[in-house]
Amino acid sequence: MPLSLQSLRPCFEGAVPAVIATCARDGTPNVSYISEVHFVDAQHVALSFQFFSKTRQNVLENPRATVVVVQPDTGAQYRLAVRYLRTEDSGPLFECMRAKLAGIASHAGMTGVFKLRGSDVYRVESVSEVYGTTLEAPPAPEVDVTTLRACMARLSGANDLASLIDALLDVLEDPIGIVHAMVLMYDPVGERLYTVASRGYAESGVGAELHLGEGLIGTAAEARIPIRISHATSEFGYGRAMREDAESHGLTAGLEARIPFPGLPQSQSQIAVPILAEQRLIGVLFAESEATGRFGYDEEDGFMVLASHVGAIASLLEDEAVSTAGEYAQPQRASAAPQGAPLRVRRYLENDSIFVGEDYLIKGVAGAILWRLLRAHLEDGRSEHTNRELRLDPAIRLPDVSDNLEARLILLQRRLEERCPALRIEKTGRGRFRFNVLRPLRLAEIPR
Repeated sequence: MPLSLQSLRPCFEGAVPAVIATCARDGTPNVSYISEVHFVDAQHVALSFQFFSKTRQNVLENPRATVVVVQPDTGAQYRLAVRYLRTEDSGPLFECMRAKLAGIASHAGMTGVFKLRGSDVYRVESVSEVYGTTLEAPPAPEVDVTTLRACMARLSGANDLASLIDALLDVLEDPIGIVHAMVLMYDPVGERLYTVASRGYAESGVGAELHLGEGLIGTAAEARIPIRISHATSEFGYGRAMREDAESHGLTAGLEARIPFPGLPQSQSQIAVPILAEQRLIGVLFAESEATGRFGYDEEDGFMVLASHVGAIASLLEDEAVSTAGEYAQPQRASAAPQGAPLRVRRYLENDSIFVGEDYLIKGVAGAILWRLLRAHLEDGRSEHTNRELRLDPAIRLPDVSDNLEARLILLQRRLEERCPALRIEKTGRGRFRFNVLRPLRLAEIPR
């Protein structure tokens, strides 16, 4: 039976360098290693273009070439007869290859030397196996159809966004066996991602943020494609330190104190998969491992299936939450007066950053929501609230489309649980919640 590119996908991981043979216009041959061979589809591969080398010159003069790839587990070698079509220097394919090349470069000690100039797309005209002795094939992938079916059934049982996110991380751990993972949601206003849940880390990192295009996670979100790294890499880790608005505006040190991402100090394998509802970005699923090559194409396919299912359910839950949200809650005072030392809370109007005492808590829309709840408690004694009244409050500055209010409330609720247990958000029904304040409040607003 003829070989297919689909069956050779493990050969395109970069664990074993590929070899390319080209020929100049005058017939002079040239053979060299190539950093990355990327599976595009059943008929095409893309090769990394990094240097203006003899290989590059030959391909432009004579578009036919031969590429030999190696299956890293069995040692089997395969010969691809290819024909050069075009070079892409932007877009999803380029970004995915750029991220993978960073991992290969870091593993080889060549960070800063390996720089992707473009993705050369080739049509594969034939595939043949090179004769030789091979090792026994590895066991079947862990993420199979039966496992996916069970996972998707558990996800379908979620009745709100919080339980959906928790269910996703639960099924990754059992039955799939992914111990370290996190879910980030997308904020279209700030074009950034914020962590709402994680598993397997000493610190949850809830509230940690990064911008689109930043690091492995931000790149996967921006390009709307899955990206895997099979080796340790600092260039595409959790993202660079973000600029602190406080210092630039002279407000106060630490105003933009960045919540650190959780992470494995010796992470060797990483995968980031966008969570989409059709083509609308909802968030990103990220996982990592200390084992090299932990995530292959089979795991990538499985993650994409789960992420697509989560995206579809999240979109339905979002629509349902908007249509069934409560009207206005009646003012209702807390059953017990707050006790203990006063809780000092500051809000910086520049970006709605909230500090409790001297500690940074949260910012942005979630910060604006918290400030509204604090004022309502202090001025009116209110504890009962609805999502609808938050959506209609112009001071919170929710976007007109896809406000993702439920995700922001999840973020706020979990951040309070971790950093400020004297303030609590408790869900009381569909589109309704209670805000409990256990200590007296002292509020202060810092102008722009």
